[in-house]
Amino acid sequence: MPDKAIEIKGLEKTYRASGASAPKRALKGVDLEIPTGSIFGLLGPNGAGKSTLINILAGLVIKSAGQVVIWGFDQDVNPRQSRAAIGVMPQELNLDPFFTPRAALEVQAGLYGVPKAERRSDEILELVGLSDKAEAYARTLSGGMRRRLLLAKALVHGPRVLVLDEPTAGVDIELRQMLWENVRKLNDDGMTIILTTHYLEEAEEMCDEIAIIHEGLLKARESTANLLGQLDARTLVVVPEAPPQSLPEGPGLMTERRGDGALEIRYRAQMMSAAQVLEAVRAAGITIADMRTEQADLEDVFLTLTRGS
Repeated sequence: MPDKAIEIKGLEKTYRASGASAPKRALKGVDLEIPTGSIFGLLGPNGAGKSTLINILAGLVIKSAGQVVIWGFDQDVNPRQSRAAIGVMPQELNLDPFFTPRAALEVQAGLYGVPKAERRSDEILELVGLSDKAEAYARTLSGGMRRRLLLAKALVHGPRVLVLDEPTAGVDIELRQMLWENVRKLNDDGMTIILTTHYLEEAEEMCDEIAIIHEGLLKARESTANLLGQLDARTLVVVPEAPPQSLPEGPGLMTERRGDGALEIRYRAQMMSAAQVLEAVRAAGITIADMRTEQADLEDVFLTLTRGS
């Protein structure tokens, strides 16, 4: 078992120009390593290059330059083995409406060359909660059931790495919880999971490590905890005993009154310590009834890295 499930070096992709438009560089020399056995978040705004990178991993898009190694197999040297090592659950619902879930899995397994004796169609259908719909036409399935079937299709050949492209986009809370229970179970069994999502709180909760891509470049790649710790911004929420006549003042200090009467005090750790903030509160004549700190979340980090705010 390799230490790195995915190794990407100098990955570039340039799409040819159409008409008078200039060529588009979707990826600009991305270097990325994804540890074996992790749940890894791949985040970025629309058009950042995430889908291009995923499609290159899946063998659907030919890279312009660089090296991609999946589960120890170089795409250029061992294309069949590298493709067999990865399964992709796409965002789009690309299902044949006249296939039943069981038939869809059998066809998918056949495309990957899985012998009939080694196919696990019924086991996979049970995993994703579709056993009772095994013989129903795909066109009769609800949107949530179709998304489950996409996950099932990605698992038929027993991949070592599973890519989930916006797996919970537009689904209800119950289905989202079911999907993540399945993802955690697969990860506990040793599968490496790569997740793209627009739900940043989901990535913050699920992912061991996160990479943020913006304009074809890798902006950050850290453990989730370290990424959250990069922000210098801090927030102190103070509940005063009585409405204050004046607000705390200090270098880089920003104070807002909340609707419930609390004061939201934002400051930079490099400019002021928490003790200095409390001193500024006292200097404003404020008696503290209660207080708490609020940590930066992944949305703050994401916006800082992609917008420079």
